[in-house]
Amino acid sequence: MSTNNKEITLKTSIGFGLTDMMGGGAFTIIGAWLLFFYTKFAGLSAVEAASIIAIARVIDAVISLFMGSFSDNFLKLKLGRRFGRRRFFLLIGSPLMLVYALLWVDGMGYLYYLFSYLMFEIIAAMVLIPWETLPSEMTTDFNKRTKLSTARMFISGVGTFLATFIPGQLFSALGQDNSMSFLVNGVFFAVIYAICVFISFRSTWERELSPEDMQKLLDQEKEHKNFSEILTGITRTLVDFGSTFKVKSFRKHLLIYICSMTAKDAFNAVFVFYCVYALHSSSTVAANLLSFSIIGLPGAIIYGFLLIKIGPGNLFKISYSTMLLCIAAYAAVYFIHPDNLILTLIIISFVYQIGRSMLEFIPWNVFPFIPDVDEIITTKRREGIFASVMTFFRKSSVALATFLVGAILEGGGFVQNATSQPVGAVHAIIGIMIFGVGGLLLISLIAAFTFKLNKETHSILVAEIDRLKNNGSKDDVDQKTKEVVEALTGYKYEKLWGNDKKTQLPHIKVN
Repeated sequence: MSTNNKEITLKTSIGFGLTDMMGGGAFTIIGAWLLFFYTKFAGLSAVEAASIIAIARVIDAVISLFMGSFSDNFLKLKLGRRFGRRRFFLLIGSPLMLVYALLWVDGMGYLYYLFSYLMFEIIAAMVLIPWETLPSEMTTDFNKRTKLSTARMFISGVGTFLATFIPGQLFSALGQDNSMSFLVNGVFFAVIYAICVFISFRSTWERELSPEDMQKLLDQEKEHKNFSEILTGITRTLVDFGSTFKVKSFRKHLLIYICSMTAKDAFNAVFVFYCVYALHSSSTVAANLLSFSIIGLPGAIIYGFLLIKIGPGNLFKISYSTMLLCIAAYAAVYFIHPDNLILTLIIISFVYQIGRSMLEFIPWNVFPFIPDVDEIITTKRREGIFASVMTFFRKSSVALATFLVGAILEGGGFVQNATSQPVGAVHAIIGIMIFGVGGLLLISLIAAFTFKLNKETHSILVAEIDRLKNNGSKDDVDQKTKEVVEALTGYKYEKLWGNDKKTQLPHIKVN
């Protein structure tokens, strides 16, 4: 049975998506609470706390850059042929999820927090990058991939909700000034993540290689490589990374993804500070407001339907416009400070979480179709390369943004372990929300107006790829197909399907 004919059942989709319980949940907790935990319970300054996150993510970003290429070629090893070039990393990553609990131990030194966080980031990348390529491995059908991605984002919504709801309950039960709340929370989620990743391993499959392609892999494994050949291989990998930016749809997708997700992370990093120090509320209130992320659960089902009906570009516009309005409303609350403060925050937070859940839903639902655009350029399947590049820039930008948040807070006079902050620190918090978060969302909104990849254009693209694979002549292309393919790739049609020397990349073709 071919990959595309295997049935994508609801059970399969949920099994695949469970890994995003960790992807959506762990980094929601980290984004919302780790900076606060470091400055409140670990005795670190804002800059020290932010530097841990920044350093770990920069190192992790570099490692992640090569993880996709490594998984693309992992079938050359016996482990890859036995467990799969993607799924093997889910198998070994499952028990390593327990490292997550180590992040939330209080009273340790700077190096402990740096290395524990770095370990978890690397483990998460080792799992998530190969896992994110699985929809492209499991099927080429747009609707089937959307089914998988919709289930993934539904599970991510569950993870995000639990990541915001459970801490609030622990704060209420154990006390918001009790560091044990964070440790209990960490242990609980570490076990959940380990179970979820293992279920994903058992629920998924990978694209089948032809006997010819498998023989090529076996022949390459037997080849002895000297230092020069190894260096050439690394150089070729770097060239591959750079070549992804030649794909027009990917450039736009990456810009939208990086700006919007960094905006979301900056908001998460500063929101608890906003509630506790700018509004003189509590961390429990912040956790309860963040728990409106539950809207992402029914939202994932609706967004999957809308993704097919109106396309990702229009969903992007709705998401970013909604969030921009909410950021303006949060700023207004600080300056006006209404009498019905909690009710006002509840309304704004509910609407914000609609936009936020849509923001998280779209990019990785669009991602499985980017390698198809690349295939008509290079004739190759390079899902891992694209996943690595996205992850590299995501982590690099978040590292920079997190450090800037800490530096801006420190510059404003932020004092660790304090129950209140000077006016300068409070103004820094508000400035980050308005200019940092709002500015990045505005860039994403503008870019969304030029994004052309949707169900209709993708169907035309795949049909043309299938025609060319079946020895169809490029001279017989119809005008509409030509225009669509050129708009998605950024190339003249004549240069596609491996006809441009610049797109001739040294990788094995996997059909």
